[in-house]
Amino acid sequence: MSPRDFGKVAVLMGGRSAERAVSLKSGERVLAALKAMGVDAHAFDPKERGIASLVEQRFDRAFVILHGRYGEDGTIQGALELLGIPYTGSGVLASALAMDKWHAKLVWQACGIPTPRSELLAHGADMQAVATRLGLPLMVKPANEGSSIGMTKVKNARELPEAYALAANYDPVVVAEAFVEGVELTAGILGDKPLPLIKLETPREFYDYEAKYQANDTRYLIPCGLPPDAERIVQDEALYAFNALGCSGWGRVDLMLDRSGKPYFLEVNTSPGMTDHSLVPMAARHAGLSFEDLCLRILESARLEKGVDRVG
Repeated sequence: MSPRDFGKVAVLMGGRSAERAVSLKSGERVLAALKAMGVDAHAFDPKERGIASLVEQRFDRAFVILHGRYGEDGTIQGALELLGIPYTGSGVLASALAMDKWHAKLVWQACGIPTPRSELLAHGADMQAVATRLGLPLMVKPANEGSSIGMTKVKNARELPEAYALAANYDPVVVAEAFVEGVELTAGILGDKPLPLIKLETPREFYDYEAKYQANDTRYLIPCGLPPDAERIVQDEALYAFNALGCSGWGRVDLMLDRSGKPYFLEVNTSPGMTDHSLVPMAARHAGLSFEDLCLRILESARLEKGVDRVG
């Protein structure tokens, strides 16, 4: 598509979630890239302006680069469906499902997709019993947050109440998940194709918020170190996990390889980061796609779930 064929494009960034700061950084880069390619793109922060102004200002498409609640959980997608404005990324149901780590895991389990053993934590639960059932160490996380916000790696059952309290501060649904010892990988998805895998290495306990966005000692390895045939198998399984949740357009699938080489899928990000530390742009660049071209490819996929490509 020619850049002018996209019409007037709203780059939805910021929002009201705990990931607002990261979303603004992502959005600024996407906005600059689209403008550099000749797209009539404009910043739009739903926290600052009502959604109805998207219609009033006659936007033709929306590039959704909101992270977390109200932007990645089906909320903004539902609003855009009602307004009839095609948008990037997954639809309402897939966005909501992928954002909810607990229910996403239930779908994966039903599909036979390997995911770490887990259970819900509740106030007053027998934490020692949870640790015994799942084993230690554990990851404790809010079900509906991203960017590792509210997550804790627990090595001792005595640490579970504090980890639960931190996660519950962000979401009432808290998941305890068996920690998989091994290699951490991420698979970007663009359209119906997986991008090259990235291996993540950090000296921290896990790939947390600081390791993702602030630290300079996080290592991103592309190629990931797997033999080509093994990498293709993992890529295909990541695409299957992505499709199993009904996701579309683009996204990122996070997983662990245990010491035997078996993948365990952790979550899908339907609006992943696009900052200078972000993984999808790294993988795309390794595949020969510039950041500007990546943004155009994502924008080209904007649609409504009913299959309407344009407003009007």
